[in-house]
Amino acid sequence: MGPIKRIIAFVSTLVVSLSACASDQPRWSNPNNTSSYPAPYSEQNNPVSIDIIDDRGQTFGKHQHRNNYKNHRAYVEARKGANYKIRVRNRSNKRIAVVIAVDGRNIISGKKSYLKNNERMYVLGPHQSATYKGWRTGQNKVNRFFFTDAGNSYSASWGDHSAMGVIAAAVYREIPRYESQTDYYKKSSKARRGTMAAEDAGTGFGHEEHSASRKVEFEAEKHHSGQYFFKYEWRNTLCQRGVLNCHNNHYNSGGNRFWPNNISDNSAYAPYPPSYRK
Repeated sequence: MGPIKRIIAFVSTLVVSLSACASDQPRWSNPNNTSSYPAPYSEQNNPVSIDIIDDRGQTFGKHQHRNNYKNHRAYVEARKGANYKIRVRNRSNKRIAVVIAVDGRNIISGKKSYLKNNERMYVLGPHQSATYKGWRTGQNKVNRFFFTDAGNSYSASWGDHSAMGVIAAAVYREIPRYESQTDYYKKSSKARRGTMAAEDAGTGFGHEEHSASRKVEFEAEKHHSGQYFFKYEWRNTLCQRGVLNCHNNHYNSGGNRFWPNNISDNSAYAPYPPSYRK
């Protein structure tokens, strides 16, 4: 295979295809430009759309926040105890890969995520749609996402509070296969160098469900083509933040590496949290 290891992609069970191509099993791969005056943003013109949905397919309330052509941010109203899924739609005619992190942890490996192209990622075919409903704990199983108190979250069980309450994703295009082997190696080598309040929301490690997956090959470009951040909060917190028009409109949050205050291990899968018992 040569001195550079190819990124391996996986797929867990996909839901619906938006074109004539049949729905496939979700694939996963192993391998900031924010302004005070963002460019006009239209979700319909964006090649990828991401929604947070419940088990009935209904979208959790989403409130756009400082979007531009490459960085998309929104608040989401969380409902305590509710299961949720992350639905990704690829509107383009090319394969893409998405690195997804919940509360700062990669949803496939369970490791701390920085949304980089060398992390494990899901792969979607042209015009394909997929939903991801849990932490991948094996090739054919996941443990469900559900909204809970931050202290009861999967990330907190690993002592990681750095990106609590944020669902994040980075989209990567595929390196064209017609590139010369020399050009590919040049690009690849460069790409691969190198205390919370009780009322905060988090994502728990829920019940186990079957979710088939398979490996596919995918060579991610060095730079992402877009990032998506959803800051989910309880309704009362959204009121305090002023996102919803409520009586209370004051909120002080701690640091969060995926959601700044001033916005202008070796396992292939997510390990079970230390206190989890089957």
